[in-house]
Order: sequence, then structure tokens, then C-alpha cells
Amino acid sequence: MKRTTGQDRTITTKWRAATRAVRGGTWRSEQGETSEAIYMTSGYCYDDAETVADRFAGKIPGMTYSRTQNPSVQMLEERIALMEGAEACRCMASGMAAMSSVMLAALSAGDHMVIAKAAFGPTRWVTDNLLPRFGIACTAVDGADLNQWRDAIQPNTKLFFFETPANPTMDIVDIRAVCDIAHERGIRVVVDNAFATSALQKPLELGADVVAYAATKLMDGSGRTLAGAVAGDANFINTVLHPYIRNTGNTLSPFNAWVVLKGLETLDLRAQAQSAAALDVGAWLETRVPRVLHPGLPSHPQHALVQAQMKAAGSIFSFEVDGGREAAMALLNALELIDISNNIGDAKSLMTHPASTTHSSISPETRAAMGVTEGMVRISVGLEDVQDLKDDLDQALRSVGL
Repeated sequence: MKRTTGQDRTITTKWRAATRAVRGGTWRSEQGETSEAIYMTSGYCYDDAETVADRFAGKIPGMTYSRTQNPSVQMLEERIALMEGAEACRCMASGMAAMSSVMLAALSAGDHMVIAKAAFGPTRWVTDNLLPRFGIACTAVDGADLNQWRDAIQPNTKLFFFETPANPTMDIVDIRAVCDIAHERGIRVVVDNAFATSALQKPLELGADVVAYAATKLMDGSGRTLAGAVAGDANFINTVLHPYIRNTGNTLSPFNAWVVLKGLETLDLRAQAQSAAALDVGAWLETRVPRVLHPGLPSHPQHALVQAQMKAAGSIFSFEVDGGREAAMALLNALELIDISNNIGDAKSLMTHPASTTHSSISPETRAAMGVTEGMVRISVGLEDVQDLKDDLDQALRSVGL
């Protein structure tokens, strides 16, 4: 097994984004395969006992155990790092493995973190229910209000965490401004960039220290697998995060790593095409429903910020219908083309009712504070013909009297 010349960082860092997504992190065996190989192995063999001892001691490079390193997973990690402009990356078994790992690795009992209140339901479950059990306090703030970020800082605050765009309310956080506030006090900033990916937004270039992903979503792009990733500076990734992953076992399988590698090759094309389609559908829906939450539309209160820090607004947005949960579920049940699914980022268009699915694990009071209403539905726009999507939404809305 050897790395191609593309693994020389003096070469890969010259490559532009599209090339990195296709070529970055490619290793080849003596067979000279064009498609990355899948290394389905749990362990490794050695020529002698001294070699394995030196590898475990970190004296020489090489694989020791697939919970710690695997060639397929490492290829994915190197590619994501190149795409993000990060020094290092570690991949895990799912998006929530990535989110929870970065928090638990970075924080200890007695520490405090601040999170933007608009966030994925399981992320808020971790901050609201799990972390306090280990003596870690968390304050939720309005991510758009810079004063709330400042006011939430305590002497023991170690971490800022936010999604932008946020799931499912599509709240936008000013990445650079919040990072400036954090760094004045030596606080690390983690950005969940799953809705945008590096194809549409580069948090590290805007000052973030760490970027985290559910690679399950747009990175894969076909709803085939679970994966998570965290990228950032080498010291944090290798000395803080990696020991946590190695010893707790949030390991990504080689096959799932390979699936995401294949998805990354078309990420930019899909992200751009699906963003354009979502903007078209969102503009049309504004003529049919009371409220559309799409950051790419001029009606979004943070539209100017989106234009400043994103290449495009993404393929996911939410909208609200009158009639609460009953009307929202009736609308979903009337769909003929678009699938009812709580996943996002698929090539197929998907819709869900967040209050009863992705955010059902948090209290009604917290959902209300986040802006997740009973009449809200979230759509992830795929690669179908846009007119077919509009036709399906139109007949579904008409069939339930909306």
C-alpha cells in the first residue's frame, strides 16, 4: 500500500476545492486501483515483535488496530481535512458520535459551555440532559444575538457550540463575530456545518477552531450510511479528541468510510444543484403558505449575513402551515413524490415534522423556545425535476385545504 503523490501536502494544498474532493486522501496498493480500496480488517500483522511495540509506542508510523487507525477511514479523514483547510480530522460512527465526542473530549466536570438554542434535537438532549450528569453546565442563547453570547460567558466557559444554518429553524449565526467574542476569552468554537458542508461554507476560514459533521447527510448524499467527522487544528484533534475516540470506540467502519469517500467526489455538484432547486421551491412556497424559513430568500431576517458567509443557502429549509400538527401531518400524508423521512441531504427529496421526529426528544417548552412549532415541516430538496416537486407540494396542499 502506498500513498499517491497527491498525499504530499505541498501538492494537495495547491489543489482547488473540486480537485481535493476527488483526489485528496487517495492511497493505492500495489494493485494500482483507481477507486479507493476498502480495508475490511480489525487488526494488522507485523514482521516482528519489535515493530508492533514501536508502533504502539508511537516511535514509528503504521496501523495497530482498526479502532485506532484504518487505511479506508484515514483516507476519508485526510480528504475532509483538505477540503476544510484543516490540519487534521477524525471520523466517527455517526454525526451524533461526532457532536457528543467533541463536547465530552473538550470539557471536564466544572466546565461551562454556551450553545445556540436552535439546534438538532439530540444535540440539545446531550447539552441539556447528559452533560449536567457529569458536572458540565450549559447555557442556551439566541445565536443571532451577539450580546447574549457575551453575557453567557462565565469564568469557567470553555466552549461555544452552534449550528448555522440551524436545524430546523434555519437560524443563522455570524461565525466571525461569535468567534471573535470567544477568542477574546480563550474559548474554543465548534461549528456544526452539516447543513452546508465545505462546499457552501468554510467556518474555519471565518475563525472557527473546529468544524463538526454528520457526514451521513450531504457528504454521502444518497442516504446510504452513517458517519461523522470533526476537523480542526492538529493539537486538538490528535491530543484531545483522538484519545477519547480511541478509548471509547466511536469508530467508523471501513465500508462506511468508503461510501462517504465516493459521495465527496460529487459533493460540490450536488450541493450547488440542490441549493438552486431549494431556492426555487422556497420562493414558490412563499405564495402558498404563511411562512417560509429559507435563508436564501430575501424574506429571511438574516439574508444579508447568509450572502456574506455562504456560497449558497443549501438544500434544506422549513415552512409553516396553519392548523398545527394535524395539518402538518395531513400534508405529509398527502405527498406522492416526496418521501416522508427525517433524513436530509439525500438525492431524493424528503420531508418531516420536526416536533414529532428530530426534536421529539426535547421538551415542548424547549421546542417552543427554539421556534420549532407544531405546524412546522422541514424539506430537504433533492435532485428531481423542480417542477415535479412543486406539482407534488401543490396537490398535497390543495388536498388538505391549504
